[in-house]
Amino acid sequence: MVAPPPPPPTAVRNSNEFIQRGPGGPRGPGIDQLRGQRRETRDGDRTIIREGDRTIVRGENRTIIQHNESSRFAIGARAIRTENRGDQRVTVVERPGGVRISSYVGRDGRLTRRVRRDRDGRETVLIDNLFAGAVAGMFIANLRPPEVRIPRETYIIDGDRRDRRVYYDTFIAPPVERLEQRYTLDQVRYNAPLRDYMPRVDLDVNFDSGSWQLTPEQVERLADVADGLNRAIQANPKEVFMIEGHTDLVGNADDNLSLSDRRAEAVAVALTEQYQVPSENLVTQGYGEDFPKEQSEAASRVNRRVAVRRITPLIDQTAQR
Repeated sequence: MVAPPPPPPTAVRNSNEFIQRGPGGPRGPGIDQLRGQRRETRDGDRTIIREGDRTIVRGENRTIIQHNESSRFAIGARAIRTENRGDQRVTVVERPGGVRISSYVGRDGRLTRRVRRDRDGRETVLIDNLFAGAVAGMFIANLRPPEVRIPRETYIIDGDRRDRRVYYDTFIAPPVERLEQRYTLDQVRYNAPLRDYMPRVDLDVNFDSGSWQLTPEQVERLADVADGLNRAIQANPKEVFMIEGHTDLVGNADDNLSLSDRRAEAVAVALTEQYQVPSENLVTQGYGEDFPKEQSEAASRVNRRVAVRRITPLIDQTAQR
């Protein structure tokens, strides 16, 4: 079992950590500060590294990073409360406009449900991992990757495309091959062959070395992608999109994993704050240097990327139709 993520947030946050305010504005924290926060412990054959609001777990021939997404919802929130309901811990974040996002976490620290309640009382279940028939465990052995029969330019979209319709078409596209069952969010996070069933957009953003803060110019580059996401969510308010962070192979693997996770979060924060993409329709995950786009040991702008893909059909089988 993977160690649970940090406790839910207890205070409203702002976005200055992730977005630079104007040209020459103050720089946010960097990787050097994170190294000083790390506390390493052993749990059997695993190494647990706690670093601020992240937990790195090294073991079972793999290393992953976990975080509590309620912390992102707390940016600009009006109020936050946490309560216990049976064996679930629930964090309720009230956003401006009266929208409430409820995140349910089980005893093992894993997200089980995410629900949006609008100001008129209507509820939308975005994530529900308590369904019958779920494949057990976070990691799926012998998962067959898809056979991709569509052209590469419609399977992996470069984020500098000028036709905004391309993004919308990608964000409503079905899996490249039909799946016969649904999966939990954790299984989508930690099984690359499963994510590969969905097309993706590689964003045209690049971070300074050791930083996860977006400049105003980089935020502007997200406008067309945000338009595609908003159109898809307006058509189906239950859509869920994963924002994935990646780094090149230069530097320490733990540093890269942490940077990639925070860079994915920075993009999600910018999409919500600057372009009103609903935060609850997004999930973020960092993969460090594990999935390079090009095989290079040198510094690589291509590998230092953030990608977005629709994951609704992976966690809700009805979305495949």
